[in-house]
Amino acid sequence: MDPLPEHDADLPRTLLITLTGKDRPGVTSAVFSRLATAGVEVLDIEQIVLRRRLVLGVLVTAPRDWKKLRAAIELTAEQLDMSVDVDRGIGDNKVRSEGRSHVTVIGSPLRASAMAAIAGRIADSGANIDRIERMARYPVTAIDLHVSGTDPERLRALLAIEAAGQGVDIAVQPANLMRRGMRLIVMDVDSTLVQGEVIEMLAAHAGHEAEVARVTESAMRGEIDFETSLRERVRLLEGVEAGVLDEVYDAIELAPGARTMVRTLRRLGYRFAIVSGGFSQITDRLAADLGIHYSRANELEILDGRLTGRILGAVVDRAGKATALREFADEVGVPVEAVIAIGDGANDLDMLAAAGLGIAYNAKPVVQDAADASVNVPYLDAIVYLLGISREEVESADAEAGIVTPEPPLP
Repeated sequence: MDPLPEHDADLPRTLLITLTGKDRPGVTSAVFSRLATAGVEVLDIEQIVLRRRLVLGVLVTAPRDWKKLRAAIELTAEQLDMSVDVDRGIGDNKVRSEGRSHVTVIGSPLRASAMAAIAGRIADSGANIDRIERMARYPVTAIDLHVSGTDPERLRALLAIEAAGQGVDIAVQPANLMRRGMRLIVMDVDSTLVQGEVIEMLAAHAGHEAEVARVTESAMRGEIDFETSLRERVRLLEGVEAGVLDEVYDAIELAPGARTMVRTLRRLGYRFAIVSGGFSQITDRLAADLGIHYSRANELEILDGRLTGRILGAVVDRAGKATALREFADEVGVPVEAVIAIGDGANDLDMLAAAGLGIAYNAKPVVQDAADASVNVPYLDAIVYLLGISREEVESADAEAGIVTPEPPLP
């Protein structure tokens, strides 16, 4: 082995020990017991298990008689029927402090070609992948990359292009304490928290479903003013019996994973709000059902047991959603940087821009282009992976509460 350069004499001599083989109890204990006899200091450790194959990396200070320690480690590996590599070098394993990001990749499936492209763009930016963690293996594959060495905003722009080309979701967030703190999540309702549009379900009872659906789609794409479109659609509900609201509520289907997301993040102290261009007669009940702390929506006028085709008070429109977000943040006592907004339509754009993290969920193209991150898989609880929470942690917490998640069949 080549001698170490003299000009790095002030840096610590180190040994990188990499052990691979079949996982079993006692491997890590045996390695550290051997290291203990040499009196070395532990500088870094990484250990993973993939399909019952263990990879253990240990960085330690190199003793004066490092070859003797190498021989002892090789003997330990032989006794464990494992392979080992001992590499002598200089310096610690310090991650660059500048430009640190979490890059979360979600795919269904996640192909090797996509990971190759993503890793290539990260390298092109001058950044380095310091650590990789799996956040979920089903019903989507979610991977969290710890990246350092480039500006998160620049990296986000590069990877947004790659995400579109590879058909995966990529979220880039600065690696800071905000990700670990208590946060407020503000969600749109129609086509976000719930599947479909409530106003179209109401319109079906009035015989105007197709007409209302056309106006809704145009409004969500940002082609017409939301308030104008809403009042036009609500007029078509005139005469519908108020009892229909109960029927519609009973027919609502939540987005897959909605209850899991709310339940999981509430355990961590998160606060939730829903802000909707829909109707309080529905959203207030949703909030009570799901344990959501705050709710704001439009109120349908009801006289003599029927809808009048009018709205009471000011309309909760695009600007109103952003206003509600700021007011809820003030009430919770968190800065807007600690707010996560989730939406799908053009009337969510101001709300997404106002939040510290704006997430487009199965959204229109104009919304995906403007948001900080996009999630296009049909599982709302995929949001938790962006917050550093793994599927295993979610299921473990649910199991402790007596909630059992069925194990999917292996591929």
